[in-house]
Amino acid sequence: MFRWAIIFAVIALIASLLGFGGVAGLSQDFAYIFLVIAVILFIVSFISRRT
Repeated sequence: MFRWAIIFAVIALIASLLGFGGVAGLSQDFAYIFLVIAVILFIVSFISRRT
């Protein structure tokens, strides 16, 4: 999931540099969603492993 978040963040950065605002915003949203999901899954796996 972290990998997908980084990929979409790079796509957003490149698209914003090239002037594609819509694509950059959408890619940024996807990167944020994937990052949040990855962090939640990491926390859940960390907690379940300790018990």
